[in-house]
Amino acid sequence: MGTTATETAIPHDQMQPSDPKNVRRAALAGLIGTMLENYDFVIYGTASALVFGPLFFPDISPVAALMASFSAYAVGFAARPLGGFFFSHYGEKLGRKWVMVTTLFLMGGATFAIGCIPDFRSIGIFAPILLVLCRFLQGFGAGAEQSGGATLLTETAPLGHRGKLSSFVMVGAALGGVLGAGAWVLAQQLPEDLLMTWGWRAVFWSSLVVTIAAAVIRSKMAESPVFEELKETVDVTGQAPLKVVAKHGRTSVLRVILMNWGVSTQSYMYQVFLIGYLAAVVGVSTTFIPPVQLVASIAAAFAAFATGWLSDRFGRRRMTLVLCGILVVTPFIVFPGLNSGSRVVIMAIIILGYMFAAQGVVGVHMSYLPELFGSRYRYSGVTLGREISAVIGGGIAPLLGSALLGLFMDSWIPVAIYMALTMLVSFLATLTAPETVNRDLTIPTDAKKGEARPRVRA
Repeated sequence: MGTTATETAIPHDQMQPSDPKNVRRAALAGLIGTMLENYDFVIYGTASALVFGPLFFPDISPVAALMASFSAYAVGFAARPLGGFFFSHYGEKLGRKWVMVTTLFLMGGATFAIGCIPDFRSIGIFAPILLVLCRFLQGFGAGAEQSGGATLLTETAPLGHRGKLSSFVMVGAALGGVLGAGAWVLAQQLPEDLLMTWGWRAVFWSSLVVTIAAAVIRSKMAESPVFEELKETVDVTGQAPLKVVAKHGRTSVLRVILMNWGVSTQSYMYQVFLIGYLAAVVGVSTTFIPPVQLVASIAAAFAAFATGWLSDRFGRRRMTLVLCGILVVTPFIVFPGLNSGSRVVIMAIIILGYMFAAQGVVGVHMSYLPELFGSRYRYSGVTLGREISAVIGGGIAPLLGSALLGLFMDSWIPVAIYMALTMLVSFLATLTAPETVNRDLTIPTDAKKGEARPRVRA
């Protein structure tokens, strides 16, 4: 399973942060940025399941409208690799901070604009076209967001604490889920006619507050010390990062795609598809779902931090394998539980799903994936791997889940098999990866076995 925690001592001076203030600012910046990203995605995903069908696709059946809504949702994931290609290029040239500030305004602006789009009955076919366009811009901006936060935090955190501090990226994502669910809880207190006219719009307009707060915090953070050191030794302005990663990092990019495929799939199946499944198939009231999401997101924030912290103690590879192994078998338990109709059982499943599938594994990935890459193309490698897997995983997962339900006459078994198989791929891909805990991030080449430097326990 990798090296143990007693193999190699790390010199004391390497264990200390050079500037604790910068570490704290980087952690807060990573947290609040991904909080905005996931807030945007949660409110959009919930709207896709609950209101976008009748608003933007009113002349088709409810199931077809759900699939159309999820198709528009998937467009954002298709845009993510394009945004990742674009912004990772500048992340390697201009720095991690520049990208993290720029993507904030693109994501926040697109989300605000969604709340301004007239519905289908007002402008006809232009309504869903504008919705898809805004969703594309939302995904384009998000393409380098989490990877940028993970890379900067991993490169800034002191040895022995990378997993814990990098997990703040996913703590922020979970808190974005809390805010998103909370916004929908408040919106659903409105009478249905008000919710369907301006209430849902107010949910999207509220992203402006988070955008401004995140921009202020990120403008004050320092650049990654690893990037600053790299600039002194390599002409980063003259290199083409995507060509470098294509030449030297293909194996690691492919490994990350497979490691994250099942994780991304199950994450968005829990956060998006199961919402629609509960409403359309099980018949659960839509007013019950957002409060459950709210509680689940709070629990997921703690889970992301816990798994990141545990990976510092027990290793990235071991923690990832344990969590992925659990998630290979759970889909066959989840659907019978949901179909029982018991609100207690449903709540437990959604909470545990958020903790393990939505945030648990990625809490480890936030330090594991950057540690897999060499310093010359770390940002590009992490971004390409994660965002390509987001398309084939999270982007199409809700749509494919809906298609499988329709094809097999509402049977949950094919959906469970799909979830399990993708996670099995992630488990097997992780088996091929080296342990990376506390690896020297200034090494220009990708990680290999034996480079991990675990702490000696007292």
